[in-house]
Amino acid sequence: MMRIIALLLFMVVVPLGVYSQTEKNPVVWEQQINKISDTEYELVMQASIFDGWHMYSQFTSEFGSLPSEFTYNSNGTMYELVDGTIESETITEYSEIFEVEETYFKDNAIFTQRIKVSDPSINQIDVDLFFQVCKEVCIPMDKKFIFTLDGSAAKDLITTVDGRSLELGQQLRLDLKNKELLTKGLEDINAATNIWVIFGLGFLGGLIALLTPCVFPMIPLTVSFFTKQSKKKSTGIINAILYGFFIILIYFLLSLPFHLFDSVDSQILNSIATNVWLNLLFFVIFMFFAFSFFGYYELTLPSSWANKMDAASSKVGGVIGIFFMAVTLAIVSFSCTGPILGGLLGGTTLAEGEVATNLTAGMTGFGVALALPFALFALFPAWLNSLPKSGGWMTTVKVVLGFLEIGLALKFLSNADLVGHWGILKREIFLGIWIILAIAMTLYLFGLYKFPHDSPIKKLSVGRKLTAFLSLVFTIYLVLGITKIMPLKLLSGFPPPEFYSIFEQETDCPLGIDCFKDFDAGLAYAKEVNKPILLDFTGWACVNCRKMEENVWSDAEVFPIIKNKYVLISLYTDDREELPESEKFNFQFESGRVKPITNIAQKWGTFQEINFNSISQPFYVLLSPDLEVLNVAIQNSDIPTYKNWLLEGLSNNQ
Repeated sequence: MMRIIALLLFMVVVPLGVYSQTEKNPVVWEQQINKISDTEYELVMQASIFDGWHMYSQFTSEFGSLPSEFTYNSNGTMYELVDGTIESETITEYSEIFEVEETYFKDNAIFTQRIKVSDPSINQIDVDLFFQVCKEVCIPMDKKFIFTLDGSAAKDLITTVDGRSLELGQQLRLDLKNKELLTKGLEDINAATNIWVIFGLGFLGGLIALLTPCVFPMIPLTVSFFTKQSKKKSTGIINAILYGFFIILIYFLLSLPFHLFDSVDSQILNSIATNVWLNLLFFVIFMFFAFSFFGYYELTLPSSWANKMDAASSKVGGVIGIFFMAVTLAIVSFSCTGPILGGLLGGTTLAEGEVATNLTAGMTGFGVALALPFALFALFPAWLNSLPKSGGWMTTVKVVLGFLEIGLALKFLSNADLVGHWGILKREIFLGIWIILAIAMTLYLFGLYKFPHDSPIKKLSVGRKLTAFLSLVFTIYLVLGITKIMPLKLLSGFPPPEFYSIFEQETDCPLGIDCFKDFDAGLAYAKEVNKPILLDFTGWACVNCRKMEENVWSDAEVFPIIKNKYVLISLYTDDREELPESEKFNFQFESGRVKPITNIAQKWGTFQEINFNSISQPFYVLLSPDLEVLNVAIQNSDIPTYKNWLLEGLSNNQ
């Protein structure tokens, strides 16, 4: 039992990765080579470890954290190792998480290795090191050392970064003037706001899940269990509140593994979210969820899981027993909550910013909404009498959710289509399918047809009539949008952009503005016409990018400024189109990390990260033709702020 609790605590603290940007590389390395004789040398590799971090020994237990591992590259005839790699002083402590003795370094570590040279022509020794460093998060890392024996300066480079790669990588780095202006006075309000929006959406999803047949009937049963089984009323209330807390904790824990991805590579979750095949997988999963809501089959986790959790709650009792009761609820309600959680996961990947953080906010919001009734009805048991009775209305809720799942599934299919440049799901086709879905949902709500698990309809309830009317209004809104009688500003970012049309367009740039999709070409043109640059980091599947273009850029006062006063360079950080072989290379970051640049997304994503210290989209920068930063960088914005930002850039370009 203690091992289970320890592992749960480990899950809480390990994946969070809440540390500063500089601590994403929490070990700084130095190296030196000492000549002992004409044929013997001593290789010294010294690590300075950031405060609070641990780096693990070569000899730590194989059942705990990963040990350090050295690889000395040689064909076996040029030199030989004298004994093994010697370590400096280590610390050994018992790990309650892994239940083994772990050996690690704190503050610093020194490794020394003697070699005996057998080939006098050798001048370079390559050493590869794999190691793991842990704080709240554990990061596996690689390091390469290159030692020269002739006394020349040792170069700490990765051998795969050849001269050609270094040259191409250098071309990605800009010599920006006035670079400090980028972040001066810029507060990332959007990120904090986005988290609360995602939390709110998760909370809304949890409220919807409460109305489903898998959850709603559990509320009075569970609350009555706690209030009647406890000898004191106060004990029953405490147990019910504790039960609600564990529900929140469970959904919070489910989001944490995603933080592990984010800690390894700052762009990995963005790459996953915009991956063509993953979006297709999401499409299939959401369609599968939708038909389960329509009643054609039931989605359940293995019944043995619920039985084991229920047995554990009865056997253990107390606080741990209540925890297992919460786990049991999460398992038995999966057939209703699973598709909603899937929608939350999918919606999070559509949101810009820190995907893992957004997911944690959404899952926590979902858990709070799901847990809230158990605590409130325990405090005010008389409210149970006001709860509506279970009935066919819960089936209606599930069917409506099924239609919404199909609508969201189409968004993922659209993402794959846009990123893959397939040209299948154009804007008019996408909206046409949504209109068919909206009509089908409206007819269902008015009772004109039913699904397999629907009971006979004797009379439409007021709530069902109201929902049907709203569905009809939404259908009309879509029709007005597809015929361009009314702009679909409420849906900005969900349908494909207007230039992605079945009708021939003059340009595939936002709003028909002439734009460049290559920075060097755009910079050359800006110098030719002597105009400042609006650098637009965007994405084909970027919802907030479309919102900015369709709601802010389209404004009558903003549009002519962008079109006539600036050179627009739109760089797509999710475009998976392969680069020509002559443009592919390996890019080395200052930390030593190497990243292969093989497609457009990797090129412009890395370009944004190294020059502007950002990986989010949309992200806007104003530059003069001679690469002077003209204003702070900006992301999501309202019309007056964006207009003034553009005008200030023009003024600073004088």
